[in-house]
Amino acid sequence: MNKSTVFLAPAKINRFLHIVGQRPDGYHLLETVFQMIDLCDEISIELRDDGVITRQAGLDTVPEDQDLMIRAAKLLQSHTQTALGCNLSIKKMIPMGAGLGGGSSDAATVLIALNQLWRTNLSREKLADLGLQLGADVPFFIFGKNAFAQGIGEKLQEIKLEKSCFLLIYPQVHIATSEIFSDRNLTRNHPKVTISDLSERAHLPEFGNNDCEKVAVQRHPEVARAIEWLKTKAPNTYPKMSGSGSTVFAQMAPELANQLLAQLPDQWIGFVCWSVEQHPAYNTVL
Repeated sequence: MNKSTVFLAPAKINRFLHIVGQRPDGYHLLETVFQMIDLCDEISIELRDDGVITRQAGLDTVPEDQDLMIRAAKLLQSHTQTALGCNLSIKKMIPMGAGLGGGSSDAATVLIALNQLWRTNLSREKLADLGLQLGADVPFFIFGKNAFAQGIGEKLQEIKLEKSCFLLIYPQVHIATSEIFSDRNLTRNHPKVTISDLSERAHLPEFGNNDCEKVAVQRHPEVARAIEWLKTKAPNTYPKMSGSGSTVFAQMAPELANQLLAQLPDQWIGFVCWSVEQHPAYNTVL
């Protein structure tokens, strides 16, 4: 059992992110449109028949017992009682603490991949239930289609979005989700999206906003600088921050995106990305 298989774990952006309430347990209720993009981590999985789960290469800065990939593999192993194990390796392309869902996507991809490789044959819904134990964004990646999300992010309905090009700027600021969501200045009562908004306007770059953005720019001026840079260089593209930050993005023509990528200040990291309609491993779940 020493053949290694590679799976892609795509990033996401939040086209908008409205916080509409808070549960008694502290989790925030939100409404957002998740869109997957072709910026992907590469996860290599090598099967073992001794039940051991290890990390061979990748996130040296994250202790193995906190690594979402390892936690996902152990959760699936425990739930299904399989006797199999695996060696996991990752080539990280998605920045951490960037609001792009990298860790959640890695966890989801491991659940999807091992469900196939271990032949545990859980349904997509059951995998999503397991994923929710690991993080609120994990079910979206298992759902595997661009989606309008409610609840804490686990109530999902597919939304059709046009293929689009985006310029992403990661200002090399690591923002912990908890830092933003615990801030007392965070808006927690955004009016809910209407059905007509969802069907007619939610796909437009100018629709909605990210309620986390105001808090993030107050705490991290570099995020504000990236947004202003995009507004100046690419007027009328309505740049927004993704998730709880720190990445900001704008939809634009690929020619302009590549032109601006070449002009990016040295202290920032940029990506020109295209949207994708579904998770690369979508069809591996029955």
